[in-house]
Amino acid sequence: MPNVSAEQLTEIAKGLLVSAGASAAEAEVIARYNIGANLVGHDSHGIILIPQYIERIKAGHIVPQAPWTIVEESPTTTVIDGNWGFGYAVTDRAMRYTIEKAKTQNVAAATVFRQSHIGRLASYPLLASADGMIAMITADSGRSPKHVAPFGGAKARLGTNPICFAIPSNLDGPLVFDMATSAAAAGKINVATARGDQVPNGWLIDAEGKPSNDPRVLRQGGALLPLGGTEGYKGTGLAAIVEILSGLLTGLGFGVEPTGRHNDGCFIAVFNVAAFRKLDTFKQEVTEFAQYLKATPPAEGFTEVFYPGEIEFRKEQDRRKNGVPIEDATWNKLRDLAQGYGIAERLGL
Repeated sequence: MPNVSAEQLTEIAKGLLVSAGASAAEAEVIARYNIGANLVGHDSHGIILIPQYIERIKAGHIVPQAPWTIVEESPTTTVIDGNWGFGYAVTDRAMRYTIEKAKTQNVAAATVFRQSHIGRLASYPLLASADGMIAMITADSGRSPKHVAPFGGAKARLGTNPICFAIPSNLDGPLVFDMATSAAAAGKINVATARGDQVPNGWLIDAEGKPSNDPRVLRQGGALLPLGGTEGYKGTGLAAIVEILSGLLTGLGFGVEPTGRHNDGCFIAVFNVAAFRKLDTFKQEVTEFAQYLKATPPAEGFTEVFYPGEIEFRKEQDRRKNGVPIEDATWNKLRDLAQGYGIAERLGL
């Protein structure tokens, strides 16, 4: 696998997206968030997705330069129609808009519907935590194709339905918790497929409902399992709540859209810490709490305890210095696209 700098990956993503019809401003936002996922080690949400987004543009499922429309609004709430635009750009603007409301109203929330894939959730609440806010976001694929079987089920009925929180602190890296409510994100299955790897026990069932370690079964009628293993009803319960907040509260609905169009809905909530505690005091207490957790003696088989988000922070430091490994299958797709647009030489592909 080639090892590529984040700067080059960013230029590749921007170049391909602009060639496919995105504005320069859209491409900059998408590339920043997309390559940001690679940097923190979540390659499933990184540049591997750019060819998929371009396919969706060609199919008319993503509308470059789509308008951003407020459908309903109050001093503390906003309902936003993304008009099938790039989810990264739509949700970035929605989060920033909600943060500004929370600055004056202390608590603010928004729902967003009719947008494409929004990528790694953590990117958005981190905007708020950097501004002294606690933020959360949930996301669901609405009536898009499903990948997760409910606990005890043999067929997919749910999305991976992630949920994320970010908290301001004085730690070296951000305190952020971002998780799928399935045993793994669907993107991790795609990465394993591209790399020819097997996946761990407890991630997948095949089309007959039997356990499998072959990532290819997900595209052959199989399904991801819910978070929790033998206690998977907990993951199913969380997934159902996320689907209600991001699918039903937004008006997207549930089930599968026959067109196969990916339709991310999300729920955003932002809380101004200063309305509850003095911000400096709170940030220091969060820091001390994380340090208290880290001081826990490690159990057998572990070397240390991490606070939420610390592993990603360390990975980002490493990859900014040493580059991002990109599987050959993805690199070849990027090169083929760049050659088709006549920009391969400029992008170093």
